[in-house]
Amino acid sequence: MKRLTTLLLAMLASMPLLAAPVTYNIDPFHSYPNFTVNHLGMTTIHGRFDRMTGKVVLDTAAKTGSLEVRIQTATVNTGDARRTDGARSRDEHLRNADFFNSSEFPEMIYRSTKLNFAGDKVDSVEGTLTMIGVTRPVTLKVTSFNCGPHPFNKRAMCGAYVEGAIKRTDFGMKFGVPGVSDEVKLMIGLEAYQE
Repeated sequence: MKRLTTLLLAMLASMPLLAAPVTYNIDPFHSYPNFTVNHLGMTTIHGRFDRMTGKVVLDTAAKTGSLEVRIQTATVNTGDARRTDGARSRDEHLRNADFFNSSEFPEMIYRSTKLNFAGDKVDSVEGTLTMIGVTRPVTLKVTSFNCGPHPFNKRAMCGAYVEGAIKRTDFGMKFGVPGVSDEVKLMIGLEAYQE
């Protein structure tokens, strides 16, 4: 029996250690999605959503994982929240049925189907975006990705910045095209802490 135990221990010691998937919860105070859209062929309007939640799951040994981001559409913010002349603001218009229809569709959801790695780092994310009840494939390029301890509180965390583009008419958002461009550039900056 002792010989068998020794043999089993030797076999286990020679096997590589397997990393398990690690889940990170998105920090809503240091993460937000933002976007740009061309207006009238004259300028670029910048906007963001002020509230986002979600999770990142990583298995660095297997080079797999997932990303889920939930964006509250009513928190859209383009710097035109309220007007003193009584006219409807741009942000109010974006919340109505011409655009995000926030009362009926309070969340926009991005779910990955695959994380692509370049070496040890995530290089791109393939997934689907669900907006105003329509789901379409969207690939996001990862422009930065880092994991490590937070420099002050030492908690394990990851941070990333991802970019992509969609055609809003693919989701049924047709108001104002082509004066307000069909193409919308998306950027998401996020920080997430290990569960």
